[in-house]
Amino acid sequence: MSSNKVYIFDTTLRDGEQVPGCQLNTKEKVQVARALEELGVDIIEAGFPVSSPGDFDSVVAISKAVSNPVICALTRAVKADIDCAVNALQYAKRKRIHTGIGSSDIHIQHKFNSSREKILEQAVDAVKYAKQYVEDIEFYAEDAGRADLRFLAQMVEAVIDAGATVVNIPDTTGYCLPEQYGAKIKFLAEHVNNIHKAVISCHCHNDLGLATANSIAGVVNGARQIECTINGIGERAGNTSLEEVVMILQAHKNLHLTTGVNSKKIYSTSQLVSRLMNMQVQANKAIVGKNAFSHSSGIHQDGFLKNRDTYEVINPADVGVDQSLIVLTARSGRAALKHRIGELGYKVSKEELNTIYQRFLEMADTLKQVENKDLQQLMEEFKNVEA
Repeated sequence: MSSNKVYIFDTTLRDGEQVPGCQLNTKEKVQVARALEELGVDIIEAGFPVSSPGDFDSVVAISKAVSNPVICALTRAVKADIDCAVNALQYAKRKRIHTGIGSSDIHIQHKFNSSREKILEQAVDAVKYAKQYVEDIEFYAEDAGRADLRFLAQMVEAVIDAGATVVNIPDTTGYCLPEQYGAKIKFLAEHVNNIHKAVISCHCHNDLGLATANSIAGVVNGARQIECTINGIGERAGNTSLEEVVMILQAHKNLHLTTGVNSKKIYSTSQLVSRLMNMQVQANKAIVGKNAFSHSSGIHQDGFLKNRDTYEVINPADVGVDQSLIVLTARSGRAALKHRIGELGYKVSKEELNTIYQRFLEMADTLKQVENKDLQQLMEEFKNVEA
């Protein structure tokens, strides 16, 4: 693919919803789907229709509720799964069937008790069967991260010949290093004869904390779709985080890769998913964690107050966060203290600040984090002493 557009395939409502205890009902799924549409994702994987009546109903409801994104339904390489997905997608304005099978010898031997030849035949048959009903067919080569490269290329070429419009190269177990995953994508882009007829997609898991890095390595090497979830939720350690890949591509303009995501809606969408799934976002989560734009070290605070670019590569407003935070702790310096009491309307000399700072440190050691009400109390005490 020569285009600079990277398609964002959101699987929060399918892979993301597989987190134990975080299942959503149909009404909640529709609410999230509408938020994803406003966010500007290109494809919403709405569910796995054959897995349960509830999932089937949710795919139907989302198909009716959402107009702009492609609505995608997951299947195994099984005719009954595909039939179910076709029925679930009947109301979708733009529809895609996502079918596939294992591609690694580990999966072929131990999961399917089969052979490469039989798996290849099943993959092609599934794509051909789905193509009779839906034009847009995505094929996933499960566990491609650990698959033999030559066999993977053979499988990708065969399913494209059968009609696949997107080929998904999943690092299902999160095993690959970025250079390995990027090299795998590059090999396919250069050695699969008909690869120009399909979009290469990255679907990376975070078992070793490399999902985002692997997805970026994938698009740098020719992939043009990233499969991801809000807040990076998903099976086991989670999936590639939507907010991370979108903002990496936005920050690194030298990559000349863009998405259609409205980044200013990232934070509100993150909060919605967190609330509905009752899954708190970790404080130090990149982009959307509560500490992502917080500064508590005195050295950092001083630099930030002089110029935001010293310690922030993203403007919080770009992701829908009101402003950066100066958090006052015992690690904070005089510059941050002066800034905060100035916001509260107090003006002090350099000598007065030195005196107040010593009292502030005592307070911070006790309270751990000093809030505005604590500072107001401190300043009132200082004024009384001065009087």
